[in-house]
Amino acid sequence: MDLEISIDIEQDMEDIENGENVDDVEDSVDVNSNPRLRRYIRDGQNPFEHYDDAEFKRRYRFSKESVLCGILPKIIDGLKKVNNRGLPIAPELQLLMCLRYYASSSFQQVLGDTMGISQPTVSRIVNRVSDLLGRLIFEYIKFPNSDEARRENRRLFRDLGQGSGAIGLPGIDGAIDCTHVRLTCTRLNDVNEIFRNRKGYFSLNVQAVVGPRMEFLDLVPEWPGSAHDSRIFQNSRVHMRYAERQLDGMLVGDRGYPCLPFLMTPLANPRTDEERTYNNIHTRTRQIVERTFGVWKRRFPCLSRGLTTQLLCSTTTVVACAVLHNMSLIFRDILPEEEENDVDMTEEPQAPAVEEEHASGLATREALINHMFS
Repeated sequence: MDLEISIDIEQDMEDIENGENVDDVEDSVDVNSNPRLRRYIRDGQNPFEHYDDAEFKRRYRFSKESVLCGILPKIIDGLKKVNNRGLPIAPELQLLMCLRYYASSSFQQVLGDTMGISQPTVSRIVNRVSDLLGRLIFEYIKFPNSDEARRENRRLFRDLGQGSGAIGLPGIDGAIDCTHVRLTCTRLNDVNEIFRNRKGYFSLNVQAVVGPRMEFLDLVPEWPGSAHDSRIFQNSRVHMRYAERQLDGMLVGDRGYPCLPFLMTPLANPRTDEERTYNNIHTRTRQIVERTFGVWKRRFPCLSRGLTTQLLCSTTTVVACAVLHNMSLIFRDILPEEEENDVDMTEEPQAPAVEEEHASGLATREALINHMFS
């Protein structure tokens, strides 16, 4: 199949990596009035035919089958916009351009893989595809909606905590934590310092609840890097759902969160063998969220190298990458082990404020420990 693309001659646009708005740039020019502007991707340059399976996955982070049969059908209707000014860019190519950006965090890398497409057009396509993928959030990122599925998740979480004959934590729905997604858009220099995190760089502090299979169950992507993990949680919908008993299980989190009746945290100073064993089981159970962040950022290096788009587009990209992560689990599309790993997952937990600790949460944790070891 030949993929047709059009030349965009808006070369006087400002560099999109400096965060300039390109929403009003035209997608293509009138190729009928100037046939010399017509360009094609020949069969030899069709990415689906040009790259072998291994190289294709390295560049686009998914197999050819996952792209064509899994991801593309979900968004293709939104990519088929046709105008009368020129040749539309094929939906397949638009999706690949977006995936290539996620894999590289560089519009220059995407431009190097295409012919005759300007950087503003590439940026606009990345934003468009990201938006379409982000709209799938409620289809792909959600808690189990049946009693059977909830019981299975809790069984798997209990298995995660077991080790050396130990028992696991009962009634766990998910593991919660936050991770920083770096922002490198220079326009953030004009924004106040709330996006600068404790390590000194601009970021989004992204909260996620993950399941025992490393799937995202809930995502809060929009908070600035300076926001405390516990503040994000206490203002989140998932907190409200547990507080109002719409969800009846529990989460596990690190000491950056307060101990609540529905959120179990480790003891800061365990004194008994039972308390120390509880902490060990808790750690084994909670580590699934850190592993998930690592797998997520390795598949989509843009999340660790830095997002170069404007702030709203960056938030949408985070959601899109989370949706794609869950899709990869459904497709069983696993990345090969990579020698290079520039993902920094050494984020120290934040200590919660004293007033955030709830007596009812501490009592629930004590009762849980007594029940587990009685």
